[in-house]
Amino acid sequence: MGESKVLVGVIGGSGLYHLDNLTFVETVNPETPWGFPSSPITVSRLPSGTLIAFLARHGTGHTISPSAVNGRANIAALKSLGVRAILAFSAVGSLREEIAPGDFCLPSQIIDRTKGIRVASFFTGNIVAHASFADPFSKKLSAWLEVQVAEALKKEGRDIKLHTDKTIVCMEGPQFSTRAESLMYRQWGGDLINMSVVPEAKLAREAELSYALVATATDYDSWRPHEAGVTAADVFKTLQANASASRFVAAHVLEELAKGVADGDLMSILTEEEGSMKFSMMRRSHVEQEDPSAAQQLEYILPNYFRPSAKQ
Repeated sequence: MGESKVLVGVIGGSGLYHLDNLTFVETVNPETPWGFPSSPITVSRLPSGTLIAFLARHGTGHTISPSAVNGRANIAALKSLGVRAILAFSAVGSLREEIAPGDFCLPSQIIDRTKGIRVASFFTGNIVAHASFADPFSKKLSAWLEVQVAEALKKEGRDIKLHTDKTIVCMEGPQFSTRAESLMYRQWGGDLINMSVVPEAKLAREAELSYALVATATDYDSWRPHEAGVTAADVFKTLQANASASRFVAAHVLEELAKGVADGDLMSILTEEEGSMKFSMMRRSHVEQEDPSAAQQLEYILPNYFRPSAKQ
């Protein structure tokens, strides 16, 4: 890749396994302190010349269950390439009548219903940190995406709605919800449901990466009375219809983001989370007690805090 840096990473979920209209540069598979990512990362060049890194969340050929995705390796591998902002794509279930299958959504909040099976933090040794997560998606990036995704859908020419400021429930899976659970999530204020945004969003925050989710609805989950519950067949049928729109949206958004970064107008989006972990770590007066192996791992994603010269 020479001197060029990959500043933007894309994590593709169910139905988005590749991007169109990009020039292939190379495939990399970095080994992180937490293992290898879900899939080799494809580095490609946009028409503007900007490099993009694409990672398939569920592996090549969708071989990894949501609960088994190595989120730490995925986020760490992207950051090791120079990525500073992540656009994540995911298929979701709809918990609201007005969010129809095929619609796009930009959630702003998360309800975490995972069950501790997934490791949700890089800080698992004796170095303790409490990252701020009140706003789980990067606000500047999400606000910018709202305009760009709407513009892309308009250009795409299909009658596809975009919903914003929604709450997404992340459940454990791999089974879909019971009817009682689906109704409960609605009562809690949930609008969408999926199986992958946690711990991905939490890990991106700890790695000081800007992160936003572009979700596409595939079904109505199991809350609608007198209708059959959601099945994988239903989901995959809608996924195929959503895939081309998702690739079109991704291509438009990435090109516009690249132009803005090149002009310097959008650098604040890429640097939105930088420095956010500085005062989240309980280490300033106890550095000498830290486990060297834990500090060495964390140096991989937070070198500004864990290089020997950075110790406070």
